[in-house]
Formats: sequence, C-alpha cells, structure tokens
Amino acid sequence: MADIHSSNHSDLIERARVYATKAHQRIDQRRKYSGQPYHVHLDKVAEIVASVTDDAETIAAAWLHDTVEDTPATLEDIEHEFGLSVAELVEELTDVSKPSDGNRAQRKSIDRQHSAQASARAKTVKLADLIDNCRDITRNDPRFARVYLAEMAELLTVLVNGDATLYRRAHKVHARCVEKLGLDHARVAGTEQWVPQTSVSSGFAGPEFKRMFSEIFSARDIAEALLSFGADSPCGEVRSVMQHQGKQVASVRVNGSVQGYVRLADLQQGDISQHCTDIIRHFTVDQVVAGGASFSDVIHVLTRHDYCFVTALGNVSGVVCRDDMNKPVVRMWLFGIVTLIEISLMDMVQRRFPQDSWRDVISQGRLEKAKSIQAERQRRNVNCALIDCLQFSDKGQILIEDPEAMKRLGFKTKRVAKKAMRELESLRNHLAHAQDIVEHDWAQIARLSIRMQEMTGVADS
Repeated sequence: MADIHSSNHSDLIERARVYATKAHQRIDQRRKYSGQPYHVHLDKVAEIVASVTDDAETIAAAWLHDTVEDTPATLEDIEHEFGLSVAELVEELTDVSKPSDGNRAQRKSIDRQHSAQASARAKTVKLADLIDNCRDITRNDPRFARVYLAEMAELLTVLVNGDATLYRRAHKVHARCVEKLGLDHARVAGTEQWVPQTSVSSGFAGPEFKRMFSEIFSARDIAEALLSFGADSPCGEVRSVMQHQGKQVASVRVNGSVQGYVRLADLQQGDISQHCTDIIRHFTVDQVVAGGASFSDVIHVLTRHDYCFVTALGNVSGVVCRDDMNKPVVRMWLFGIVTLIEISLMDMVQRRFPQDSWRDVISQGRLEKAKSIQAERQRRNVNCALIDCLQFSDKGQILIEDPEAMKRLGFKTKRVAKKAMRELESLRNHLAHAQDIVEHDWAQIARLSIRMQEMTGVADS
C-alpha cells in the first residue's frame, strides 16, 4: 500500500495534509488527553487508511475527516479546494445531528444512521478513526471509555462494508479495550448515558437561563428571505437578478415546491444558457432548521456549511450565513452568555476564596489595577467591593490556581484553562467594541455554544 510519507504520494494527499494541519493549528486544537497537536491524530488515521488502500481521495478524506466539525472550514470550502468527490467523503464522515435532536444517545443514533448510509470508502476512514480514538480514550479516560466503547460497538454494526482488514482490526482493538477495563461485553454492547461533568455554576441549570439560551431567540430572528426561481429559469437571468439584489444564494422550485438552491458563485462559473435544474444543489439533512430553532442549532449548521436554510410552515423560505452572526440580536445573545459566565466566575472566586483571600493568588500588578478602579468608582460615589473591580482575566487566573475550581470548570490542565479564558475574553472584547466576531472569533463561538449546551443540559435534558 501507499506510504503517505514517501515522495511519491499524490499531490492531493499532500494538499489535504497541509490544509488540515494548518486548519487545526490556526485554532490551536490539540489532542484532549496528551496535549499533542491535533494533526498527530490525523496523521495516524491517514496512516491506518493508507495501510489498506492507495486511493488518494480516501487518504485525503482521512486527513480532512475532522476539519469541518472542528475548524472554521465548511464542506463548501473542502469542495472548492479538493473537488466534489473528496467533499462528499468528508460529508459522510461529518456528524449530522443537532443539539435540539435530543440527548447524547439520541444524537448518536442519528449520526449512526448517517454512517450506515455512507460509502465503503467513508466507512473505511471511520474505522481507522475509531481504532485510534478507542485506544487513546481507554488509556486516558476509563470513565468515558465505558460510554465510548458502547457507542463504538453499535457503530461497528453499520460499518461492515468498510475495509475488511480494518473492520477486523477495529473489533480486536475494541475487545482488548473492553478487557483492559474489566468490562462485561454484554453490558458494553448495551446503552450507556454520558452526563458531562463540566459546570461553572448551578445558575446555568436554571429554567430562566435555559430559556434565554435556547428559546428567546430563534433562527427566524436573523434569517434573510430567499429569492426563489423555477427549475426551468435560465441561469443567465437568475444570475442577473441575484447580482442586482446582492444575493449569494437562492432557492429552486421543482413542480412548485422548493427542492434545493443555487449559488451565485456557481452561476458565475457555469454556462449561463443552462437552466437552474442543471446546477441545483439539494439540501442536506443537517443543513435545514425550523424557524423556531435556537441560535445554537444555527451555529452548529454553520460550522459545517456556508448556509443554514430556515423553514416556515414546512417550506424553506429563509437563509442564514455566518455574517448574520454579527447582527445585533446575536451579539446581544452572546454578550449575555459571556456576562453570565463572568458573574459565575466571580461567584466561584468568592466561594473558593472567602474574605478576599484571592489577593494572595493574583499578581501585585493586577491587584493594584483593581484597587485603582475601586478608588475611581468610590470617588464617583459608586459603592463596590474590590472583587467587583477584577477584570475577566483576573477571575479566570485566580480560579486556575485552585485545583477544585479547575475540576468544577471541567479543565484538565492549566494550559487548556488559560486558552479558554483568553478566547472568552477576546470574544467579550470584540462584542463590546463592535468588531467582526465572525472573522475573529468563529471557532470560539462554536465551542462556546457547545459548552453552554453541556452546562445547561439543553442537549441532554
């Protein structure tokens, strides 16, 4: 089989390796347990795939299999860089469930059905991914490994069409990991529930916060109306209308019903004498949400696709793109979440460090800064405690020095905690100063949305 490190491996594989490595490096993504750069995992998965096939597209997809889920890159970006065939493989390897689809078991069931319909090539990559992840999780996180092994056992039942060698290997790795943890095979094959332990404050579990996070604002609040054309509309005419109205995407009706969409980029590159039916793109199962869907669901879709389509009365009538996340209502929603997190951090500081004992943890420079702010507020007759004058980063730094607080926050290392605090502070500052949060903070927004689902139990209620 092909050696993915040899000078003869295809240009496609090399481009995929460079693209995926840089995409994960840009957000400083690392392996959860080892802290190694994330491309170490991608390299291993690609190596496992290359041990059973020399198909360049399959190996390229192995490098790219987490790019859409974890980085700002979308499936449309993958198609643009590597072609439709590779993009389709990556799409088959990308989970389709949304937070609103239910608890972890329900979401995994939806994703498993998606995997069952995947091609043999995609299933081969998935098997390689399971092999590497299974060993890593079992070695480093026995508690979660019990859940992962149960999910892996169910997933293997739909991956039988993948490479036979890797299928047998995956089963052997699974069996060894089950034995290593001293588990009963029958119990592992059953259902397990995983309840995330991460929690900043019990305040996030309250009904008021859940309502603010998942119900008050919805997709219809930010969706833009879609232009709509019949399938027999000439591409030249459609392009002209879209350019005139400044639209990048429009829906296409087939027999009076919206069945897909066209992009201005496709119309500009294609034959204008064609009709919409010749270049229509059909909606994928994970690309459409109801008008009442939460912002969290919209963000989830936009981590995978350039466009999130929104329905009204069952018909696709609106669209949301990433730039719409800069709209005032979204910024208000995000700022509210960050503010509540900051309040909870301060509450935790007060509980973990009573009677201002946190003064011994913070640097002298930061302490003097807080005192200066307090003095200025008191000069203006504003009554405030010294802790009220700490900056966001100060509160995070104090808690990072406390092992119990780190545990409650769900961070395993100080490096991870500091990175998360920096990202939150960056998003907060960009929101406060009306800067483009999509350009600067998209990865942070996506991760914050996921983290808030865990904290509130919205996705697992």
